Amino acid sequence: MTTVAAYAAPAAKAPLERTEIERRAVGEFDVLIDIKFAGICHSDIHQVREGWGKASFPMVPGHEIAGIVTEVGSGVTKYAVGDRVGVGCMVDSCRECDNCKAGLQQYCDRGPTWTYNDTGRDGTPTYGGYSESVVVDENYVVRIPEGLSLDVAAPLLCAGITTYSPLKHWNVGPGKKVAVVGLGGLGHMGVKIAHALGAEVTVLSQSLRKKDDGLKLGADHYYATSDPQTFEDLKGTFDLILNTVSAPLDFSAFLSLLRTDGAMVNVGLPEEPVQITLQSLFGNRRSLSSSGIGGIPETQEMLDFCAEHGLGAEIELIAASEINDAYERVLASDVRYRFVIDTATI
Repeated sequence: MTTVAAYAAPAAKAPLERTEIERRAVGEFDVLIDIKFAGICHSDIHQVREGWGKASFPMVPGHEIAGIVTEVGSGVTKYAVGDRVGVGCMVDSCRECDNCKAGLQQYCDRGPTWTYNDTGRDGTPTYGGYSESVVVDENYVVRIPEGLSLDVAAPLLCAGITTYSPLKHWNVGPGKKVAVVGLGGLGHMGVKIAHALGAEVTVLSQSLRKKDDGLKLGADHYYATSDPQTFEDLKGTFDLILNTVSAPLDFSAFLSLLRTDGAMVNVGLPEEPVQITLQSLFGNRRSLSSSGIGGIPETQEMLDFCAEHGLGAEIELIAASEINDAYERVLASDVRYRFVIDTATI
């Protein structure tokens, strides 16, 4: 075991504070990663504040991890000391179910082991990326291509794959019309990736405050959902609506914007139950679905795609001492578009 510095929430809703945690010794198939950067995801806040249910404390959040390999186990074949790597939302899975065998570890039948706020298969708690280092099985580590700097790559390990996976699954490409609901940490990557895939991209945001940003990021159109005329003008327009916000919406209104056989896919998770009327689906054989991150192979594919197209996250780099302020700013939508912690400041 090794003791490392980290930032943790000691209890639900408590401010994060500097502390020390223990990391396991490097096993046969493990890699030790010197964490350079860790993104702040809205899910970190949901879990620290128990918005998604009871959680485990002390909690070290962070599942957007970018760093350098500093040690490898004797059986490791995929990575070497000095490699640039990342870790996303999960660090293990059963490896035996059909989903795991298909590279869909995020849908493991027994449930994946999450990077933090979970218990590993060895019975010890998992701690995330707001820390100096982490030890992870090589099979749950991905390579960050040279074309991406580590700071802008870190948020791709959640925000990037969470938007890339549904865009690929629903066959987004040239000739497809895609709407991205919300221009935040997830939404801004959804716009970049959908544009790079060749789709016609529209941002649907509460206001036009970020319109200039949205167009620069690759959107072709930008509409305010606070204007009822938006829903009249865009009725029956989209093949896919990617909903990135974690607040309840008027689903009937948004579903009316889909073409026949269109789908609305939710990647944001509200803390409250949501309601829909089935009438808003069956009229045009529309679908309401969701998507959870991506498997390890697809996460690597996403990183390679982003490197090829020069897509990194838009970030604001902060010191670890600013984490609590950053949480409040995320809740106030006051970030463009992802906070990233310089872990050298821990």
